[in-house]
Amino acid sequence: MSYKESNMIELGTKIPEFSLLEVQNNEKITITTDFQCNGILIMFICNHCPFVIHVLPEIVKIARDYSPKGIKIIAISSNDVNKYPEDSPYKMKELSQKWKFNFPYCYDEDQKVAQAFEAACTPDFYLFDDKLRLVYRGRMDESRPGNNIPLTGSDLRSAMDQILLGKKLLGDQFPSAGCNIKWKP
Repeated sequence: MSYKESNMIELGTKIPEFSLLEVQNNEKITITTDFQCNGILIMFICNHCPFVIHVLPEIVKIARDYSPKGIKIIAISSNDVNKYPEDSPYKMKELSQKWKFNFPYCYDEDQKVAQAFEAACTPDFYLFDDKLRLVYRGRMDESRPGNNIPLTGSDLRSAMDQILLGKKLLGDQFPSAGCNIKWKP
């Protein structure tokens, strides 16, 4: 496991357009700059990372709480599956079924989507408003495996609540931390 913090790309960045295979239904998910929603949360996760495994219960809760409010949630795995077969689409589908994901879990085979987002680690969170402009990037909360801080999703939940209220996000944003994305050679 290689510890890495997320890149804090510039707020206001327009969402990169992409189309990826969604492993649960084996269909393409496409996001374009005219996508309609109250907000969109893009999460870079994977199956094997202990940091992701630690936050999975809260990811599922956040999706159940915010999807009905019109925030689209999409998880993406970009790891090199030749070196990390536990992150393969088949294993992604198993994980999504085990945790009963109510959001798409997409496979970024050529890693171009991760590159477009400048994703660096798993988990890595990007929240876009209804105009598809980046308003939050960074951590879910302060909890990490072994630090005994309860998992609440407080940072991410606060950001999502603010965009639903149409308010500008204020305050510091802190990088996420986890395993580095496993890039192909």
